[in-house]
Amino acid sequence: MIFVLRMIAVAIFAFVMFVFGCGYCLLSPRNPKHVRTFGRLFSKMSRVFGIKLEIRVPEGADRAGPSVYIANHQNNYDLFTVAGAVMPRTVTVGKKSLVWLPLFGQLYWLTGNILIDRANRAKAVGTIGQVVEKIKQRKVSVWMFPEGTRSRGRGLLPFKTGAFHAAIGAAVPVVPIVCSSTEHVKLNRWNNGVVIVEILPPVSTEGLTKEDVRELSERCRSMMEQKLSDINAEAARRSAA
Repeated sequence: MIFVLRMIAVAIFAFVMFVFGCGYCLLSPRNPKHVRTFGRLFSKMSRVFGIKLEIRVPEGADRAGPSVYIANHQNNYDLFTVAGAVMPRTVTVGKKSLVWLPLFGQLYWLTGNILIDRANRAKAVGTIGQVVEKIKQRKVSVWMFPEGTRSRGRGLLPFKTGAFHAAIGAAVPVVPIVCSSTEHVKLNRWNNGVVIVEILPPVSTEGLTKEDVRELSERCRSMMEQKLSDINAEAARRSAA
C-alpha cells in the first residue's frame, strides 16, 4: 500500500513538474537559474520517500563562481537527494537526443542544461571541448558524475577523467559533493532514515595542465571516499537512534 501511494505521488509530481515547469521556464527560457530551482523542488520529494534529507552547504558556496561540481552517483534516488545541493548557475550535461523525449526533454532544454553533440566533432574538439566552451561562454558551473555509471551499493567507483579535463581546460575549481548511501531506501517502508549530502571545499586547478588530470582525479576521489565513509557512519547512527 505504501508503495502504491508513493508511486501515485511521484506520478502527480512528475506531471506537474514537466507540464507546468515548461510553462514557467518559457518566461525566461534557457536561464541557468532554473536548474537550481527544479533541483530543490525535486529534493522536497525525499520526504515522500520517508527520507530525512540533510544538505550541508559551507558558507559562501553559493558565491563560488563557475566550477565543475562532481558527485557520487548511486541510483535513481539521486534525483531526490543530491539535486538539492545544486548551486546557482549550475547546469548538467546531456546528449542532444534528450530534447526529443516527451516532456522531460523539453524541460531539460528549457532549464538551460548543456546539450552536446557527441557525433559532430566539427563544432568542438570532442565532448569535453564542448563543455569547456559552454563554461566560458555562458559563465556557468557544470555538474558531472565522474564514476560514469550508478554505483548501486558498490561504494565509490573508479573515476573517469572527463570532469577533470573540463575543469583544467576552463580554469575553474573542482567542487566535490558527497551523498551518503541510499541503498537502504525501500519504497514499502515509511521511515527510510537519514541521508546526508555535503559540499566539500573547492579544489583549485590553478597552474594545472592536462598532465595533472590523473593526480587531480585521485586527490578528489580520496577526499570523497573519506567523506563518504564518515557521513555513512553518521547517517546510519542517526537513523538507528
